[in-house]
Amino acid sequence: MPLRRLLSLMSLAAFVVALSAACLPWSVATPRLRAFVARDFARTYGLAMTAAGPTEVTLLPLPRLGFRDVRLAAADGDGPVLAEGGALSLQLSLLALLTGRLEVNTLGLDGATVYLPANAHDGRWSEPLRRLGARLGADGASHPRRISLSRATAKGLDPRDGSPQTARDLDLTLSWPLWSAQAEIFGSFQWSAMPTRFAVSGLRVIDLLDGGSTPFALTASWAAGSLTAEGNGLVAAEGLTLTGLGQFETRSLPETLAWAGGNVALSPFVAAFGLTGNFEMNGRQLLLPNVRVSFGDNRLEGAGAVSFGRDRPAVQATLAAETLNLAPLLADLLRAVGVTAAPAGTPDWRLRALALAPYTGGDLDLRISAGAARFGPLLAEDLAASVLVRDGNIEASLSRASVAGGTLKGRLALATAPKDAAVTEAKVQGTFDRLDLAAFPGDLRPENWILGTAQGQFQAEGSGADLYALLQHLDGHAGLSVDGGTLIGFDLNEAAQRNRMPARRVGRTAFERATLSLRFRDGIGEITEGTMEANVLAASLRGTVSLPDRRCDTLAEISARGTASEKRPPMRFRIAGPFGELDVRSLGRDAVPDLRGGAVAPANPLRMPAAGLALPAGARAYAP
Repeated sequence: MPLRRLLSLMSLAAFVVALSAACLPWSVATPRLRAFVARDFARTYGLAMTAAGPTEVTLLPLPRLGFRDVRLAAADGDGPVLAEGGALSLQLSLLALLTGRLEVNTLGLDGATVYLPANAHDGRWSEPLRRLGARLGADGASHPRRISLSRATAKGLDPRDGSPQTARDLDLTLSWPLWSAQAEIFGSFQWSAMPTRFAVSGLRVIDLLDGGSTPFALTASWAAGSLTAEGNGLVAAEGLTLTGLGQFETRSLPETLAWAGGNVALSPFVAAFGLTGNFEMNGRQLLLPNVRVSFGDNRLEGAGAVSFGRDRPAVQATLAAETLNLAPLLADLLRAVGVTAAPAGTPDWRLRALALAPYTGGDLDLRISAGAARFGPLLAEDLAASVLVRDGNIEASLSRASVAGGTLKGRLALATAPKDAAVTEAKVQGTFDRLDLAAFPGDLRPENWILGTAQGQFQAEGSGADLYALLQHLDGHAGLSVDGGTLIGFDLNEAAQRNRMPARRVGRTAFERATLSLRFRDGIGEITEGTMEANVLAASLRGTVSLPDRRCDTLAEISARGTASEKRPPMRFRIAGPFGELDVRSLGRDAVPDLRGGAVAPANPLRMPAAGLALPAGARAYAP
């Protein structure tokens, strides 16, 4: 082979080897290179950098330096630590390096622990950010076009309550291309053992650091929900200020709050939840001047505000809807009072703890109006209600509601007992007027056995650790009257005239007025007045009703009117048994029933429905 050709091949081979070597990282154990980089960091950004071990140098395709076990601190190195324990990678500008300058195009920090400010007076990041802002605002000054954190851990304090928080597996990238005035931030991290991803785009970093406004577009997602927002924002002395349009959705509000480490009043009642609308955020205050709220299948519109206090958030809202279905929201309560049936095998809800702490984690001032609202099988129209929650207190008021042609009003107040947080004190009162029983939902009763126009009122108070205990300590009174009514399926007129047991499902009895008054003491209601007046008969009722045991034991007497009939002794019936399965038995003249639960010799048993206390199968379709 000619010598010239051999020299050419050797030169080519040497070039390939040199090129390959330049593309590989080389470990250089020289402190001078590390000191050169440290001086530039201190001069440019006010950071004191130290590293252990050799420096890795890569020449091609772009010059790159790598340092291990890096420690970044403020000031001269004696200041607070900003980051430590990771590997620092710097991609340098070749042109600046040839002129003896250090110009970083890309900065990456892998596996480090980043320390955020420990309190409001901690200014460890103030000087580096100030110098970065000055370089960004200076014409012709260089700055990194890409900054990334990978596999990092961030430690800091929760701005809401000052508690220490840690985000793990943090991957964060700030990208600011040379050809664009806008930057974007995207990344992911583990928070409360739940992966979270986020991205912010459209940021004008120079305007933001100068105290001006910048557009932004934010997206965030976690296992239980997502958040999107776009608008404008700036960093002011009082905090972050944002305005724009946003949307928040979660499949489970309690799960999202557990992930975020926060709490909202009555959140255990809510599963799927969403917010959409305009927002204005100034520091710890979030205004929602035009918002659409969704929970379950319900859609409401209105306005609200949220204050993120250090101790507890406060929510205020006024919302309206055309229709509301509150059965899923109040499922447990409806099961407890017997409006809907509980699934087979579920524990008795009456034995569930009534402690208010899980429901009063924040303040709430909520006002709701609706054209129609459904509570299981009960449909109410023209609804206006409010809910007020404070620490250890819940107050719900029904200002008005139209049901079956009548009106309902009521108020429920719950408070944590001063001496025992597990005990809840309850007060309830309400009135109803012109309630047409013929138009009342039949699903609430096995049969429509009484018609008429009803009115009444009730008031009670009690305390207990669960519903059963509360009913055992319930005191109060209730009154009910029905005008122009009819008993369906009982001909009491014939029974009174002939002094015999009325035939079930045969005939009817019209009456002018029926009244019932009860006074409760320790959950036992004594009938203080029970009368029914008709043209040819008069009836009375006395006895007791036990709310904890859901039983009643009463004596009814029916007397015929008229000169001849008044000489006959009244017919007497004992009505007793559990709610929904009442037995009606006739009594002899000399039988003296014990209305506190004693036995009487049975005679002519007759089943009688208990309106509103036992449900047919059709009503169970409303149970969520």
